[in-house]
Amino acid sequence: MTNLKKFTSIAVLLSLALGLMSFGLAAQAQGSTVRYATWNLGTEEENNIQRQLVNAYQEAHPDVTIEIVDMSGDGGWEEKLTNMAARGALPDVFMANNTPYYVQNGWLADLTERVADDPDWAAVPPVLHDAVTYSGQVLGLPSAQFVMGYFINQDLFDAANLDAPQYGISVEDFFATVTSLTDVSQGVLGLHEMEPILGWYPSTQDSNLRWFSYDGEHMNYNSEAFRDAVETALEMQPHTWQGLSDDQKAAFTSQGPWELFLNQESGAVWDGGWVVPSYSDNATFNWDFLGIPGGNQAMVTDIIAVSATASDLDAAYDFAHWMSISSEGYATEAELAANGDTVPTRMPVSVTPESIDLYMSLVGERPGLRQALENLDSSLVESLAKIVPGYINARWEGKPGIDIGENTDVNLGFIFGNIGSGQFQYVDLAPQIEDFANNILDEARAQLSQ
Repeated sequence: MTNLKKFTSIAVLLSLALGLMSFGLAAQAQGSTVRYATWNLGTEEENNIQRQLVNAYQEAHPDVTIEIVDMSGDGGWEEKLTNMAARGALPDVFMANNTPYYVQNGWLADLTERVADDPDWAAVPPVLHDAVTYSGQVLGLPSAQFVMGYFINQDLFDAANLDAPQYGISVEDFFATVTSLTDVSQGVLGLHEMEPILGWYPSTQDSNLRWFSYDGEHMNYNSEAFRDAVETALEMQPHTWQGLSDDQKAAFTSQGPWELFLNQESGAVWDGGWVVPSYSDNATFNWDFLGIPGGNQAMVTDIIAVSATASDLDAAYDFAHWMSISSEGYATEAELAANGDTVPTRMPVSVTPESIDLYMSLVGERPGLRQALENLDSSLVESLAKIVPGYINARWEGKPGIDIGENTDVNLGFIFGNIGSGQFQYVDLAPQIEDFANNILDEARAQLSQ
């Protein structure tokens, strides 16, 4: 009887083991599904390079299915993700528009150990390491980086018998050159707009300041460097679209500042590297990248996140890696772009001499652009809204209780966007808005650490 019981027990265990094995084999045969939410795929009909890159991953990994999550409909990105998280359906991999919010909600997988010995991660600029690191944990991957700064129409300067400004030009010489180019009667401006000066200028006067006076903890809106930035922007206003009267605009074919550069009506335009494909395809003049006077540049980054609740964390990370820092993924993107007779939509995130050469081989040799890509470690990260808790309110949406003319209780974005309106003196508001903004940042940082 005892032997019969043993036999029966063994038979049951064997049956269970076979059942589990069958389940495992079935799961392996079915492979993994990674649910992906992003905003940069365009339509299936367009089949842009990013969509092709997703398809290339699937072709190389036939055991993995990438399911594109429908993010259309009403509501913002965070609202949609929040609703998905509430019903246990957060995408496995998703673009991060407000990383601190996701960190606070505990949505993000810790990728620290996964990137530790990754040569692709080691080649990512340190400023981008910092952008996705919270309390020592890597909680996302930079999926794109774009240098940001001034692009120069070299032909306009040559036609005016001026030396076209180049990467590394001093702040003083840059302003002297672009002001010399301005000829409103002939429909030519030195700069396209004045507001970008507020972002980059403070860092050239105080090395402790980053983008828009942020110092890593607080905004320095009442600092001498930022007040000087405001004064400099006002001095440059006559050389920008904001300085034109309606009568003066009649001399220009452009209907707004966004058209000036390609219409050859401004010598310099402030923009990000995502415009390079457009300039490569549409510019009928010689152009290059100057960046920030003094030999630096701002940097815009996109961030991709892996959900802590991903059904297959290994597969989710591998796909996120491919779409972000993978040198193999970027080489594939470059090949896809070359086949389409265009340039990659992204600049390399894992930055090596080889990846720079690859990118420049498709863009065409632009000395200033190459210098910027070789000098990324000191870049000013402009994408603070995606990575700094409270920054959106401390830069744009917060209302410090200020009325300007008939506009009551205006937000900070209104104030910075109207410094040239003549309705107020910035220096009178600076102490109040600095205190207001930094209280926001302090409170947001405290909430994140709870």
